[in-house]
Amino acid sequence: MAQFSGAVKLADLNDFIAPSQACVVNINASGKAQVQLDFSDFDIRPEVGAVQPQQRPAVGFQQTAPTGPNGAIKVTLQDCLACSGCVTSAETILLEHQSAEEFVSKLAQPDTTVLVSVSPQSRAALAAYYGLSSAETMSRLSGFFKGLGVKAVLDTNTGRDIALLEAAAEFLERYKAAHPGPEQHENGIADMEVEERRMSGHKAGTTGRADGSTGQNGHASGHALAAGRQQQQGRSTLPMLASACPGWVCYAEKSHGDTVLPFISTTRSPQAVMGQLLKGHLAHQWGVNPASIYHCAVMPCYDKKLEASREDFNLPGTKIPEVDSVLTSGEVQQLLQSHGRPLPAIAQAPLDTLVPGVQDDPRLYGIPGGSGGYLQYIFRTAARELYGIDVPWSEPLPLRVLRNADFREVTLEHDGRAVLRFALAYGFRNIQTIVRKMKRKSCEYDYVEVMACPSGCLNGGGQLKAGQGQSQQQLLDQLDAIYHDPEVQLRLPEQNPTVAALYSAMAGAGVGSEGAKRLFHTGYHKREKTLTQAAGDW
Repeated sequence: MAQFSGAVKLADLNDFIAPSQACVVNINASGKAQVQLDFSDFDIRPEVGAVQPQQRPAVGFQQTAPTGPNGAIKVTLQDCLACSGCVTSAETILLEHQSAEEFVSKLAQPDTTVLVSVSPQSRAALAAYYGLSSAETMSRLSGFFKGLGVKAVLDTNTGRDIALLEAAAEFLERYKAAHPGPEQHENGIADMEVEERRMSGHKAGTTGRADGSTGQNGHASGHALAAGRQQQQGRSTLPMLASACPGWVCYAEKSHGDTVLPFISTTRSPQAVMGQLLKGHLAHQWGVNPASIYHCAVMPCYDKKLEASREDFNLPGTKIPEVDSVLTSGEVQQLLQSHGRPLPAIAQAPLDTLVPGVQDDPRLYGIPGGSGGYLQYIFRTAARELYGIDVPWSEPLPLRVLRNADFREVTLEHDGRAVLRFALAYGFRNIQTIVRKMKRKSCEYDYVEVMACPSGCLNGGGQLKAGQGQSQQQLLDQLDAIYHDPEVQLRLPEQNPTVAALYSAMAGAGVGSEGAKRLFHTGYHKREKTLTQAAGDW
């Protein structure tokens, strides 16, 4: 039986939780076992407040046996994710696999095809570190990885575009269920058809009916099970909460269960969408066994390693993960350093494409929003599709700061009424505010972009640290400027020719279709606690 520090009551503490040195998993019948963790390369932030160790019952996961009675053990990421013994968004968590060493070892295996996908947040971090532009950073990263033996290097922008399209379609579906308008009943217009018209450039003028209640009656009265796989007919699931952050999803599964999970968007994250595209589509296109492909994603966050380990993101009916490993921005920089190759000295190489023959160009594309642009895109889409109001991309959304810079909101008014109310909630302090509102059934928002890290994904735990003489805020300002560099051109997801080709080839239909939901959506799992564990939290 092992000891583990008492679960943290997040509302009372700082946003960051330091990882524990001990684990709750059952090792043997006697004594304690310590998990072997190496924090030498990481900036561990201390806990704020006193946390008392609690005796925890064994949970009986399978793990590597200790080398001796007092030896260290290793716990798999799957075990860590499934365990309800703690809640963590810490940057370092029981990493047995998904390391740079494993990545390099896979490159040496002749029967393994290694693919790399790179997130825009990691691109910005490495561009800032090496003093390069976004485009040059990507092309030199491509050259570096291909020089190591990687077969293809891809931008995750296509995965993000699909995630945005599916999340917007899901929100429209949920909103219409909560606010049924007469035009929708008379015409019987399905959300899938609305999205297909949008993909073809048609501008819909559908007007739904909002009650303007700001959450006292209209929004809160219909809370129930979630859309997609977790939907029940005729019951509202607003507010819809963003699903791209694995730290937030893991916390919701372990701590809030049925109170929160039905409201989390079922749309996969861009990382998980890319996994489906590479192992499901590209492998078939190349005529290779998906099991022989090793997909490594470069991400700004250690929690993305946990996301990759979820069984939900295995190829259907198999144990083949769609994302085999995740390297953080910092780990890629260390990999470059270990090879004695600063990024500016590496020859450039073009990025690869998912669909040969589709007209594409080497320019980088994206939309505003350092955490993926979910609020930005879904708000504008909903305004247009539901109320016929075009909110131009040429002007920033008028986000109003509430309690702090990481908690902001924007409202759409129509005929003198507030008909849409969206919010950003970054960091666990603000997440707790949203959760408390939901528990009281007083949440006034229709959509919340939720991220575990303060300042969002650009400030992920796997990003490179501020340099000497540079504050963290100065670094964040620099990353934001690079992320929104003018050379990264605005292109809406529905304008991406690769996306349209992938929907046709993989789903056989458009955005929000049953085929798309099967490929690009997921589900969540309440992680039960025993009575002893629950009592220990308080």
